[in-house]
Formats: sequence, C-alpha cells, structure tokens
Amino acid sequence: MARGISSRALLMALSLSYLCSAASIHVQQAGFKPMVDGRPEGWTVWSARPEIAPKTFVDVVHYRKQPGSLAISGNSNPAAYGGWQYLASGVESGKWYRFVAYYRAEGLTHEPLQVVARLEWVSSNNKHAGRPDYPYSVTTDGKWRRLSLDVPAPENASAVKIQLFLSNAPQATLWWDDISLDEIPAPGPRYVTVATVKLQPRNTGSAAESIRQFIDLVDRVVPEKTDVILLPEGTTVVGTGKSDVDVAEPVPGPTTARLSDLARRKNAYVVAGIYEREGPAAYNTSVLIDRSGRLTGKYRKVYLPREEVEAGLTPGSDFPVFQTDFGKLGMMICWDSQYADPARALALRGAEMILMPIWSGTPTLVKARAIENKLFLVTSSYGDPSLILDPDGETQAIATENGTVAIAKIDLNRRYDDDWLGNMRERFNKELRLDVPMRRAGFSH
Repeated sequence: MARGISSRALLMALSLSYLCSAASIHVQQAGFKPMVDGRPEGWTVWSARPEIAPKTFVDVVHYRKQPGSLAISGNSNPAAYGGWQYLASGVESGKWYRFVAYYRAEGLTHEPLQVVARLEWVSSNNKHAGRPDYPYSVTTDGKWRRLSLDVPAPENASAVKIQLFLSNAPQATLWWDDISLDEIPAPGPRYVTVATVKLQPRNTGSAAESIRQFIDLVDRVVPEKTDVILLPEGTTVVGTGKSDVDVAEPVPGPTTARLSDLARRKNAYVVAGIYEREGPAAYNTSVLIDRSGRLTGKYRKVYLPREEVEAGLTPGSDFPVFQTDFGKLGMMICWDSQYADPARALALRGAEMILMPIWSGTPTLVKARAIENKLFLVTSSYGDPSLILDPDGETQAIATENGTVAIAKIDLNRRYDDDWLGNMRERFNKELRLDVPMRRAGFSH
C-alpha cells in the first residue's frame, strides 16, 4: 500500500512538474510571412499618430537565417516613430525573462536612440503593469546586432507587448529578426564586499612611509573575504612634504609592487591613487591591482584642476572600464566628480561601480554622479568622509575618523526601480541625447 501511494504521488508530482514546465512562456519569432493584411500572424503595427507612422513591411530579401524579417522605413519623415508589436501572454509577476532580438539597419545617424525595443507589461485587465523596460545590451553578430535584456515581470503582469520601433530616422530602414522571450532562473544576488580607507598620513617624509601606513591600516582593519579595497588620491605624496612630480614613478613601479603584495595577501582587488611618470609627462593616476597581485589597469585623471596644471601634471584622455571577477569597474579621481561626463562615460561603457580616490570635494556632486548614472560609487578621501554610495545615492557605509575603514556588502544584481520612472539605468542607456552637439560660444567644433 505504501509503495502504491508513493507511486501515485510520484506520478502526480511528475505531472505537475510537466504542467508547470509547459506553462513557461516561450516566444520564438523568425521567418516572417505576411498574411492578408500584410502583417505576420500575431503582429500589429503601432504609432502615436497616423502622421508620424513609419512604413512597416515584411522583407523577404533581408533576413538573418530564414526568409522574412520585420522591416521599418523612416519613409523620409523626420517625425516618424513606431513600428511592430506582439502581445505575448503567460508571463508571471516576479519571474525573470530573457528578451533577445536581432537587428540590422541602414541610414541611421544615431543608432542607440533610433533603434528602440520596449517591453510593455500588461495586466489581466489590459492595464499597464509597472513601467516599460528598455533592452540596451548590444553585441555584434556579423551584419546583425543582438539586443538583449534579462528582466523580472512587474507586479500584476500577465502579458507583455514586445515593441520593436524605429525612431526619428527619416532615411533609415531597420530590420528585426529572430525575436525571442523565455523564462530564465532568477539571477540571485551578486554580493561584493567593499572597503574604503579614511587615513591621512602626516610628516612621513617619503612615499614609502606613507604607503607603509596605508598598508598597515588595511592589514589591521580590513577583514578576510573583502573583494575590493580603495585607498585615497595621491597616496605617494600625502604627508611627505614633496611635490607631485617629485614622487612620480613608473607604473608598474615600486609602489605598485607593494600594493601587489597587499592584494595577494588580502586576496582582494586594490585601487589607489599615485603619481605616475612616463617620459617627460607626470600623471595623477589610479591603479587597479587584482587578487593575484597583477596590475590589471590604470586610469589617468582627465580633469586636472588649475593647481595640478600649474604643478606640471598632464591630463589623461580616456575613461577605461575593467572586467573583474565580480563585475565591471571604472575609476575617477577627485576633480573628475565636478563634471558630469566622466561618470557618464563609465556608465555608458558598462561600469557597475566607480572607485574614486579623492583629496576632498563636493559631496553633493559625488552623490549626484551615483544617482544620475545609477551605479555604485565609492570614495576614499582625506578632507571628506570616505563613502560607499548605492545607485540611489544612499550611503551604505561611511568612515569619518582618521585611521578608520568603511565596509559594506553590496549586491550588484539588485535592480533600483522607481515606481513612477521605472528603471533609470535602462532609460539612461536608451534616452541619453549624445547626438545633440554641445559647443561653447565662439567655437565651431
């Protein structure tokens, strides 16, 4: 009897598992064929007004694998905005989905703005559920680009409109193909433990002694299993009584060698501001060293205040982003935070966290850089508190006393959504108007 009950229970469990599996949404659209109205089955066209409707058609000449793609033409109309949409039922609130669509285009003038994919979530009573999501992750596959987004369905969502649009591109033609939407496992948290130092060595007389004091504090205070450790700006000059150029050294060099030992010992990434010498040039530089002690990258301060220019430093010319074993990092240094474009450039390149050695600055602007770009921002400072800020600009940890360390465990996979605005990281990547020139009066370029 017990064996019989167990068998029936197992059969019921398997049946339930099959039904649950069968209920998982799976959208796979390719090889489009026009029906009587010229549209593929299940697809409709959308524009806000007839006057700005682009031309939509099925193109059997341009396609990725199977004949037939969804085409949109700007039709010589600079106001044209709209395209194709498809309603997919069966999504469940809180579950995660992966959207993928391939596209190619001709005649675009600013691709990130003019190629638009939206996921508009719909409730069971055909009302909006949450706010639209904007896929923005792009990779290249031959002549085609792959656009994707992993996203949770919002509260009350039971369906989603897949919207594939062309925006304000009068001379362009855009082709969409191989469109899919599938349920995926929730990604779970991606925790990173961050430590930032608050220390200003005094009367050290040498770069070596200043660095020794930073290393000693980290060895004493920073716990095991910390992932990244941030030191302030100018660690080789603070407390020495010397000039920036006096302490400038090659990278790699003696200071990076000592920081590499620290990184290996703590099994953590280390970021620190030092002064770098290369030929006749001296730079205010931030170095990134990985857990094995390898110099992974460096950033040369782009925005130099007048005092550093007068001291003979040379500005950098790039905003690099570095892949670590836990996520993508960018670096800024002090005066960079006075301007919007360094953090913006790093965010556009995929940085999830900015590490910023700083002497002292304007805390309100530092907070704004985190908020406007929706990323984590960490500072290590002499004149201000050392901070760990989340993408909402909220302080996760703070060190205010000299000789202390702020530590926080953050989740790089957490979504920071606003009830009204939606996901601003997606909107930032989709709506930023880099196509509009900014020129100072009196200059043509």
